[in-house]
Amino acid sequence: MGENRNFLLAAVIAIGILLLYQVFVLDPMARDREAAEAAIAASQAETTNTDDAPQAEPSAFAPGSGENGLSREDALARSQRIEIRTEAVSGSLSLTGARLDDLQLLRYDTEVDSGEAVTLLSPEGFDGYQFAASGWLGDANAPQGLPGLSTQWTLAEGDVLTPDTPVVLEHQAGDLTFRRTITVDDNYLFTVSDSVVNNGSAAVSLRPYSLVRQHGVPQDLQNFFVLHEGAVGVVDGTHFSRKFKKWEDEGLIERSGPGGWMGITSKYWLAAVAPQDQGNVRAQFRVVSRPDRPVFEANYLSDAQILAPGASLEASSYVFAGAKKQPILAAYENELGIDRLTMAIDWGMFWFLTRPFFAALHFFYGLLGNYGLAIMVVTLLIKLVLFPLNNRAFASMAKMRSAAPKMKEIRERHKDDPQAQQKAMMELYRKERINPVAGCLPILPQIPIFFALYKTVFISLDARHAPFFGWIQDMSAPDPTMFGNLFGLLPYDPSGIPLIGQILAIGVWPLLMGVTMWAQQSLNPPPPDKIQRQIFAFMPIIFTIIMAPFPAALIIYWSWNNTLTIAQQYLIMRRQGVVTELDRNFFKVRAKLTGSAVPAKYQGEDTPTATNQVIEGKVEEAVTELAEDANADAAITDGETPANPETPAKPATPGRRVSSNPAAKKPRGGKKK
Repeated sequence: MGENRNFLLAAVIAIGILLLYQVFVLDPMARDREAAEAAIAASQAETTNTDDAPQAEPSAFAPGSGENGLSREDALARSQRIEIRTEAVSGSLSLTGARLDDLQLLRYDTEVDSGEAVTLLSPEGFDGYQFAASGWLGDANAPQGLPGLSTQWTLAEGDVLTPDTPVVLEHQAGDLTFRRTITVDDNYLFTVSDSVVNNGSAAVSLRPYSLVRQHGVPQDLQNFFVLHEGAVGVVDGTHFSRKFKKWEDEGLIERSGPGGWMGITSKYWLAAVAPQDQGNVRAQFRVVSRPDRPVFEANYLSDAQILAPGASLEASSYVFAGAKKQPILAAYENELGIDRLTMAIDWGMFWFLTRPFFAALHFFYGLLGNYGLAIMVVTLLIKLVLFPLNNRAFASMAKMRSAAPKMKEIRERHKDDPQAQQKAMMELYRKERINPVAGCLPILPQIPIFFALYKTVFISLDARHAPFFGWIQDMSAPDPTMFGNLFGLLPYDPSGIPLIGQILAIGVWPLLMGVTMWAQQSLNPPPPDKIQRQIFAFMPIIFTIIMAPFPAALIIYWSWNNTLTIAQQYLIMRRQGVVTELDRNFFKVRAKLTGSAVPAKYQGEDTPTATNQVIEGKVEEAVTELAEDANADAAITDGETPANPETPAKPATPGRRVSSNPAAKKPRGGKKK
C-alpha cells in the first residue's frame, strides 16, 4: 500500500513538473519561434509597409519555383515574354515582375570562333540565374499589389524591344495606375521609366527600388588575387566593393547618400542598376539564404515621394547589362551622369597608372590590329621613359660586379672581424666611387609601373579571344602547347597526369619566358653565399612552372620586358668592361657544341677588365714572398752566403733546389694526400 502511494505521488510530481515546464518554457519558446518565422515571412513577402527591397514570394511562379535545376528553356517558358533585339544583345523580357532575365551578348563568343554568344542574364529557376528588376514600396496607406518581383504586367504598346521601338507595360494596384516604358540603346543600357497616377482620395507615400540578383557564385569564377569579382558600386561618390567570399561572410553591406549605382561584376561582364535622378538612396549588398546556395543581391531604395490624390509622379532608373568596355562606360558616365561608372573595371591599387596604360593599349590595338604588338609597343615606350633610371641602376650594378674580386678578398681577409670588414668595404666604395644603394633606388619607382601594366594586360577585354602570331589564338587563355607531348606531336594531353601534369603542360612561351629570366639573372652579380646562388639558380624554373597557366598576353609581356631589360643591361655592362656570366655560359655552350676551347677571358670567376686586374691583399703578399724566395735561391746558387750569419748554408745537393722559404724548411710528415 505504501509503495502504491509513493508511486502515485511521484507520478503527480512528474506531471506537475512537465506542466510547469510546458507553461513557462516550451510555450514561450514556441511563441518566439512563431514570431521569428512570421518576421522572416514578412521580410520575404512584398508587403506595402516594409522599408526594404523585397524578395520574390514563393508563389511568384508556377509550381516548381525556385532554384530547382530547371533547364534554361523550361525556366523561360514559365512566363510571358517580350523579345529583345539589338546589334549588341538579344534575349527577352519577362512580364512577371518586368524582369530583365534573358540576355545574350552578341559581340562575344563563349569560345574562340564557337559562334555561341555569351549568356549574361538567366531566369529564376535555372541554376545560377541572374536578373535585374525594379519595383515600388509604399506606406500603410498604399494599396496592396504594388509592382514588385512577382507582379503580372500587361503589355500595352510594342511587341519587340529594339533601339527604335520601346515597349510599354501597365499595372493597376487599387487606385494607383502604373505605366512602365522600357527602352534600350545600341549597346548595353536599358532605361526603365515609371509613371504613377493616384485615382484615389488619399495621399500615398511611394519609394522606387531596383536590384540585381544572382544565384550562387558563378561557375566560371576565377578567384584570382589580382582580380575583383563580386559586389561593386558607388554611393555618394565613394567606390566600395566585396569579393564573393567576403560578401557572403559579412552578409549585409549598406551605404547611404546621393546618387550612384550598384551591381555584380565578373572579370569582363557587369549587371548593375542606377537611379536616373541621382537623389538620395540607401544601397545594399546583401546575401539571401537559400537551401542549396546563397543568393547575392545588389539593390538601392530611393527616398519616399508623396503622391497626392489626382496627381502623378515619375521615377526612372538605368540597367546596365553587358561588357565592361571602357569607352562605353565612360560615355554613360559623362553623358548620363552615372557617377564613376568606369570604376566597374578593376583598375587595382595603382589605378592612376593602370588607366593610362589601358588607354594606350586600346589605342595601339586599334592602330596595329594585334593586341600582342600593342603590348610590345607600350612596353617599349615605358622602357624609353625609364631609360635614365635603368641606365643609372645598371651602371651601378656593373661597378659592383667589377669590384667583386676585391670585395671577396676583403671578406676573406677580415672574416673574423666584421667591423674591420665593414670599414674596408666603405673604403673600397669610396675609392671606386660605388654607391651600393644607387642600383636599388631607381628600381623602386618601376615596381608600381610593372604591377600596373601587369594588371592592365590581365583585365583587358581587348585581350579576350585576341590572336597573336602562330599558335596563340586567344591571348586571355594560357599557351595551348605542351612540351610533355612534344608540343602537339604526340596525341595525348599530359596535363591530367598526377603531380607532374602541370610541369608537362608548360608551353612554348612560358619556356621562352624562363629562358629570358635566366639570361637576365646571369647579368646580375651572383650572391656571395653558395646556398643563395643555388636558390637563385632555381628561380627561373620555379617561375616558369608557376606562370605557365597564366594568360598568354601576360607571358608575352613578361618575355618581351625581360628581353628589353637584358639588351639594355648587357650593353651597359660591356661598356663598363665587365665579363658577365651570360658571356661565359655562351662560350661554354659553344665550346661543347664545336669542340673548341673556351677563351681565357671567359674562364673562371668575374674579372672586370680581363686579366690585367691585380687583386690587393693576400695575393700581393704571396707575390712578394715568392720574389724574395727566388732572390735567395739565386744567391745560394751563385755561392753567396745567406743574410743570416747564424744559419750556415748547407751545401746544395745536386739536382735539388734549395729555398730560403721557411715553409719549405718545415719537416714533411704525415700521410700523403
